[in-house]
Amino acid sequence: MLQYKPLTNLPTAEDLPETDHQPVDSELQIWVSTLLAILLNWLWKERNDWFWGVNLGIYYDPEKSAVVPDGFLSLGVELMPSERGRLSYVLWRENNVVPLLVLEYVSKTYGQEYDQKMVDYAQMGVLYYVVYNPIYCHRRQHQPLEVYRLVKGKYVLQTQEPVWIEEMGLGIGRGRGTYKGWTREWLYWYDREGNRLLAPEEEIDSIEQQLQLERQQKRQAQQQKQQAQQQFELERQQKQQAQQQFELEQQKRQQLLTKLRSLTPEQLTALGIDPELLD
Repeated sequence: MLQYKPLTNLPTAEDLPETDHQPVDSELQIWVSTLLAILLNWLWKERNDWFWGVNLGIYYDPEKSAVVPDGFLSLGVELMPSERGRLSYVLWRENNVVPLLVLEYVSKTYGQEYDQKMVDYAQMGVLYYVVYNPIYCHRRQHQPLEVYRLVKGKYVLQTQEPVWIEEMGLGIGRGRGTYKGWTREWLYWYDREGNRLLAPEEEIDSIEQQLQLERQQKRQAQQQKQQAQQQFELERQQKQQAQQQFELEQQKRQQLLTKLRSLTPEQLTALGIDPELLD
């Protein structure tokens, strides 16, 4: 267990370097972690008791340099302690709240993600250690995504994906989606049923598609209503024409009967008509 000196004797974030100032090998190192942060901001917008750091130094021992994961999550801390935000994450200034989860993206230059960093994070007490290695995993015979849970001081690889993190109420795993217009495999948060959370732009696209579908359905309903009205009008006209035709035939029949009744029985007989039929 880590031991800390009295707070008054320890440096503050202003006294310490913000990061290790090492350039990243790939923009994905930043974007993968940033997307996870954006998803949490979207999901936890009503909460103020969490913090996701991107490429920010974590100081856990006054006598050691900071470790700088690509991303990390702490629960039970202020989301934004000041307008300036955090310069780094200093445990003795965060009520000794150790990050619940850290993320390392393995890039072209191997950074001891499977070795020393695992030791450091276990020593710190980080409960979940996530290593995302989508491109170079074959070099060290690892899976593209590995999530470890700290058990009795040792990291144990979790086998399912997405990996459910009970303390967050979320799972983490891979998925294909679009972020910043870039469609590829990303890391996402998942719900308990295994459904991945949509990024804001995907959520907007989904809403727009739903609205478009509803507009199409409304247009189709209007067209069907118009067609039904046209069919009704056509049937009404046909019925009216049939009635008119019937009345016309009735008039002709009546006129014929009137004309025949004006004839004498002899004339009707001569025409081959039985006079009694006209009565």
